[in-house]
Amino acid sequence: MFDGAAEEFAAGAGLISCYRRAISPARDHARRARPVLAWRMASLIPARTDSELLELNRHFYDALWTDARLIEPERFNTWPLVQSLLAPAQRRLEVAPGLRPRLPIEGTQFIDISPSALAKLRARGGTGALGSITALPYGDAIFDLICAFDVIEHVDDDERALAELARVASPGAALITSVPLHPAHWTGFDDFVGHRRRYEPAELMVKLARQGLAVERSAVFGMQPKSSRLVDLGMWSLIHRRALATWVYNRVMMPLSVRFQKPLALAEGLIDTAEVGEILLLCRRRGAS
Repeated sequence: MFDGAAEEFAAGAGLISCYRRAISPARDHARRARPVLAWRMASLIPARTDSELLELNRHFYDALWTDARLIEPERFNTWPLVQSLLAPAQRRLEVAPGLRPRLPIEGTQFIDISPSALAKLRARGGTGALGSITALPYGDAIFDLICAFDVIEHVDDDERALAELARVASPGAALITSVPLHPAHWTGFDDFVGHRRRYEPAELMVKLARQGLAVERSAVFGMQPKSSRLVDLGMWSLIHRRALATWVYNRVMMPLSVRFQKPLALAEGLIDTAEVGEILLLCRRRGAS
C-alpha cells in the first residue's frame, strides 16, 4: 500500500519521521517543480523538535508492532537476492526493519527505535538494540552483509548515515539499500511519510562513492501504488480512521501486497532511472583484499 517496510507505519500513524523539522531546500525546490496534493500533511501536524518526534514515533511504533504480525523475510521479493549473498559464519546487520525484516532473523543484528519490534525479533532468534542509523553502536568493519531499506531518505544528515553504514561494513561487504528518486517527482506522499529528500541518481552515486560504496546491481523497487487517488485515500484514511485503516493494512493490504509482489528485475550496475520512483541498490564496500 505504501512505499517500504521502514516507513509504511510512519504513514500509518499520520506522523512525520522523527527526523522531520523545517522544510529542507531540496524539498522546497521539489514542491515548486511539481504540484502536490491540495491538502498538506505539514498543515495537519504542528512543528515539533527532533526529541519530541522521536518519542512520538517510539510510542506509536510500540503500539502498532504489538498488534502487527511479523512477516518472514522469505516472503519478500528481496529474498532471492539476500539468499544469494548468505555465507557461513557471516556477520549481518539490518537497520530499521520493524516487523518486516529482509535478512534471516536468526543470527542477525537488528537496530530499530521500537522495543516491541525488537522483542519479537529476539524471540525468533535475532539480536536487537535500540539505535539510529546515524550512530550505529558497533565497531569498525564488523558486518559482512547489511540491509537498510527506506531509511536514508528520512534523516537530515544522510552523509553521516552512509558513513556509518560504510564504517561498520567489512572490506568487500554487501550493502542492500533502497531510496526514492527524482526531486521533481515529489508529492504529498513524500511529506506524509517524512522524506527529507528524493535523490537525483548522479548525486546518489557520488554520495555512495564518497563512502567507498560501489553499486554492483540495481532494480526498480517499492510498493507505493501508481494511482495518486489511491495514495490520497490511504493517507486520508490513516489520518481520520487510523485504527480501522491500520487493521485493514496489517491484515489485508500488506499480506496481499506480499503475495502479489513482482520479482526483482536486477541488472548489472545502475539501471535506467528515468521513469523509476524508487530503486534498490546492491553495493559493495571497497577495500577487499
